[in-house]
Amino acid sequence: MPYAADTTVTARELGASPTLWELVARRAALTPDTPALVQAAPDPAEDRTLTFGELRGRAERVAAGLHGMGVRPGTVVAWQLPTRIETVLLSVALARIGAVQTPVIPFYRDREVGFALRESKAEFFAVPGVWRGFDHTAMAGRLGARGVFEAYGDLPDGDPAVLPAPPGEGTSVRWIYWTSGTTSDPKGVLHTDRSLIAGGSCLAHALHLGPADVGSVAFPYAHIGGPDYLVMLLLYGFPAVLFEKFALPDALDGYRRHGVTVAGGSTAFYSLFLAEQRKSPESRLIPTLRLLAGGGAPKPPEIYHAVVRELGCQLTHGYGMTEVPMITMGSPDDTADHLATTEGRPPAGMSIRITTPDGTPLPPDTDGEVRLRGEAVCRGYLNGDRSAEVFDADGYLVTGDLGHLTPDGYLVLTGRSKDVIIRKGENISAKEIEDLLHQLPAVGDVAVIGLPDADRGERVCAVVEQPPGAAPLTLPALTAHLRAQGLSPHKLPEQLELVDALPRNETLRKVLKYKLRERFAR
Repeated sequence: MPYAADTTVTARELGASPTLWELVARRAALTPDTPALVQAAPDPAEDRTLTFGELRGRAERVAAGLHGMGVRPGTVVAWQLPTRIETVLLSVALARIGAVQTPVIPFYRDREVGFALRESKAEFFAVPGVWRGFDHTAMAGRLGARGVFEAYGDLPDGDPAVLPAPPGEGTSVRWIYWTSGTTSDPKGVLHTDRSLIAGGSCLAHALHLGPADVGSVAFPYAHIGGPDYLVMLLLYGFPAVLFEKFALPDALDGYRRHGVTVAGGSTAFYSLFLAEQRKSPESRLIPTLRLLAGGGAPKPPEIYHAVVRELGCQLTHGYGMTEVPMITMGSPDDTADHLATTEGRPPAGMSIRITTPDGTPLPPDTDGEVRLRGEAVCRGYLNGDRSAEVFDADGYLVTGDLGHLTPDGYLVLTGRSKDVIIRKGENISAKEIEDLLHQLPAVGDVAVIGLPDADRGERVCAVVEQPPGAAPLTLPALTAHLRAQGLSPHKLPEQLELVDALPRNETLRKVLKYKLRERFAR
């Protein structure tokens, strides 16, 4: 069902250095009785709703309880919690105090969690207890974590009268997020309230959402996309449905029951929705859905066209990373060509520079390194040496991504600097081949990788996950399709591997190519 909101808050109204708590307080004053968070449960009778007024009031009580435990401004608090109302309350309460919080993805285990606790020097650690069959409290004990407390259902509580004044500025580092660490140890990324608000503002502005919308959070709230979404809700005053566990078709009832109008997460989520729609093509999967939106992984153009054609809604895709939560975003009023083939445009506060490896700027339509500077860019890394490595002399973050800007300012990503296959001295973009292979009905998903080769340096290998019921794909059929699309012969895959499922991470379900290289290099 649609919800009403009185007005929209802009970050500009909050001054030059807004804090997350200021957004919470302003929204609660404007629309205290409007739903903010809706917890979708498997049993509809167990659904829960929290209004914006309740978000502020309960967060202050949780903040007072944390204060009673010894949490003060600047105290480092780690939390590893699923996507629940209580998780948002705890995070907002820490923002009210001005603590430094470091969210940890709930699927991470001893190695990643131990690394985050050690590097951040966390003084407290909030865990869900036993969650989805895993004992997080026991893991915290094994790791020697300090200040461990369970925060799945019951949260600390106290009298807000004991609280000091809220933080007065949003430019201090109060957030430590962790990169996925798929090829090395994770990096602790330093953010401020201001940088997270800038990212969320970009998302809100691009999507053109309004008071009648109902959003959804089906990914881990501990991901950098969590505050992106919360900022959007606070600015525009509409609710989001939270899914503690996202699995289709089980979650569909929650989307339908609450009239979700905006869903998404990443390219993998789009594909999951499409797969469900194809089971019953005669009726719309989610009748109220008008927009899929997300980022975090490349989007093949064919996915865009399939979503519009089959799901009957618009698809806008963006570009972000842990270091910069929102860089560009497609907008519903962009052309179909822009939405299918680009990552959208940057907001006013984001500067994108395409350069050669030595930092020389390149003209439009010329591929090079993508470098960024703007309010949403992180303050650096917990390890200061790493910061020096990734910021150039002009203060631009060197992303490691490759792409170009169109003459009208849209960003096109063409791959990762580490995802370029060098075959006989020629650079080959894995993404270019993947986009073409997504057009094949026999391809559900695909990852193109380079494998060591004594004669060529690297050979091109396509690893394909096929849709249910598809006949086994052959290498000749695959290369015939690519030749028909005009792909240069030197880029054609020389190896095809069919797998039941591509390996993915647990946040936005990105394909872990390093695991494929390890597997098939042997």
